[in-house]
Amino acid sequence: MTPVLNRQTNTGKKKKTIWISLISFVILCFVLCTAISLYVGISLTKLDKNPAVKNPGDYGMHYSNQVFLSKDGITHLKGWMIEPTEQPKATIIMSHGYGNNREAQGAGFLPLSKEFVKAGYRVVMFDFRDSGDSEGNQTTIGVKEQLDLLGVIQKMKETTKEPIVLYGISMGAATSLLAASQGDDVKAVVADSPFSDLTSYLKENLSVWSHLPNFPFTPLTIAILPVIADANPAEASPIKAVEHIYPRPILFIHSTGDTKIPYTESEKMAKTHPDAFHFWKTDKAEHVQNYHVYKKEYVKRVLSFIEQTL
Repeated sequence: MTPVLNRQTNTGKKKKTIWISLISFVILCFVLCTAISLYVGISLTKLDKNPAVKNPGDYGMHYSNQVFLSKDGITHLKGWMIEPTEQPKATIIMSHGYGNNREAQGAGFLPLSKEFVKAGYRVVMFDFRDSGDSEGNQTTIGVKEQLDLLGVIQKMKETTKEPIVLYGISMGAATSLLAASQGDDVKAVVADSPFSDLTSYLKENLSVWSHLPNFPFTPLTIAILPVIADANPAEASPIKAVEHIYPRPILFIHSTGDTKIPYTESEKMAKTHPDAFHFWKTDKAEHVQNYHVYKKEYVKRVLSFIEQTL
């Protein structure tokens, strides 16, 4: 073999080695990114359960323990029902946020429920699936949680005759909008800090929760979610749901200081039907802290809205 042929052969071998190394590196990166995204997806949907520490009795309220059946016909949910001293004006069902429980201590559910009861409303508080004391081993960020809330609504329809109002924060607010759109059983909704569309929200904000770069982890995680949670994020789109709620009223509450779910999520939904959808935009509160920051005004605005809808 001539020296020229030897050089050509060596060059060909080097190029082949480089290509094999490059392809191996790309495959390794893809596998690694997929594994990390899988871990993120599992972390998002499989949470540690944290049961409520306090109960309505700690706030001087008389209550009863309740068990609800999710509309999936399988998942049992634990909750409380608090009755006012007089005939209830309506039933307010309170829905907690992601990774929380019926107490929603950080958002002040128990002291707020006391204000509702004092104003003459029956209050129902419950744990979503995979939260607090309820059954289930997976959180789906609203996709299946709407079935849980529909189950609670169904039981209240069967056992009471008063109008039903939904109140929720964060994921619970989004879920309240989704559930209210499924029929005419709900008179009005108070949605504090909801997302408008789960898929869009995750695309833009998943890095806030995962602390990873958006690309490539966000699209990979979103693609994996339906597989690991048997839940399609596209089924949690409150901005589509509000079209089926209209002309029933909604009060959106959201702070410009919210760094987890931007206030524009509520704003875009409120703008779809300003004749029926109201938007109270605050500016000093972090995520779901509006009640704590604006306590008196918060109670006044929420109660006024509910009273006007009945």
